[in-house]
Amino acid sequence: MAEDGSAGMRPIPVNTPKFWGGEKDAVAQCIETGWISSEGPAVKQFEDAMAARCGRKYGIACANGTAALDIAVKALGLGELDEVIMPTFCIVSCITQVVRGASVPVLVDSDDSFNMDVSKVAAAITPRTKAIMCVHTYHFPVDMEPILRLAEERGLKVIEDAAEMIGQTCMGKPCGSLGHISTMSFYPNKHVTTGEGGMVLVDDADLADSCRKLRNLCFDPRKRRFVHEDLGWNYRMTNLQAALGLSQLDHLDKAVARKREVGRLYSSLLQDCPGLVLPPDQNERGETNIYWVYGVEVVEGLSFDAEDAMKALAAAKVGTRPFFWPMHEQPVFRSQGMFEDASFPVAERIARRGFYIPSGLGLTDDDCHLVAERVRAVMGTLCSGGK
Repeated sequence: MAEDGSAGMRPIPVNTPKFWGGEKDAVAQCIETGWISSEGPAVKQFEDAMAARCGRKYGIACANGTAALDIAVKALGLGELDEVIMPTFCIVSCITQVVRGASVPVLVDSDDSFNMDVSKVAAAITPRTKAIMCVHTYHFPVDMEPILRLAEERGLKVIEDAAEMIGQTCMGKPCGSLGHISTMSFYPNKHVTTGEGGMVLVDDADLADSCRKLRNLCFDPRKRRFVHEDLGWNYRMTNLQAALGLSQLDHLDKAVARKREVGRLYSSLLQDCPGLVLPPDQNERGETNIYWVYGVEVVEGLSFDAEDAMKALAAAKVGTRPFFWPMHEQPVFRSQGMFEDASFPVAERIARRGFYIPSGLGLTDDDCHLVAERVRAVMGTLCSGGK
């Protein structure tokens, strides 16, 4: 399977979505019936189906995962100077509404699973703490049992961002079922995609009602239209998107099984690859890696970092993405005087040394072999001091 020169190499993108066969008909039916907006029947059907899959009473579909987080933070009533404990290692969507709502993000370092180090959460609680945000990241869920116990003891709300763990379980329960309020994303690299889309998942009827209002400009169906008592967003999901999501959801188990096949194939092909730390197949709690992405780290002490490796892989026509950049090092927050002198060494390490290789559901086994071959060649060159 050796290749001759980068000019003849077939590019392999970091993500290729998978369509299972029924999506085209589902979307076409929306067009044929004229139900393309958020008023169409597929939206409620998708909400109910995803809620049932996650063991929740209510699903509130919305425009994307960021919208779901915005809605979740505001629906919980988090206000000025209320503190929200959350990981520093996450996507900026997690912190945006916390900051915009004048609440205070209290950051916690990661552990080697890339998730928030739950052993450090209790020490971060103050009299102003109102919520803990748990963000399942890349491979495994957050260790939720101690978080949920701590939240119950201290009277705190738990926001669960399950965007990367659709189809994963934690404590024997589906991810998306573990927070007082949980969120999902259906971006094309997720196990269920609607192109763009998200969902909020709750069990409380009043909280669900608040979320529905917030995603729809705070229209109140029980009152005169265009009269508003609060401000929300136009974060609605279209019927087209929901129809696509419904069709995708039918194949979630196959999607998760395929992701695990790809992850294990990569681990076999990249075993003993110079300069790389590979992800484990199981964690210490016996949970199986879902391989939402196949994330690797450049070994510490080498003269190059993830950025160098990704540049070399780009030249070899292998798509990659860097790991998240920690919130405490984000220029947008530093410029506002936030997180001055903050140091979170694990998050800083993995942000600089971590990246992921092509991981989409559309990958074939042949694609994986090509990626692994190119990764081995690039890492061998970099570790030997070559360029």
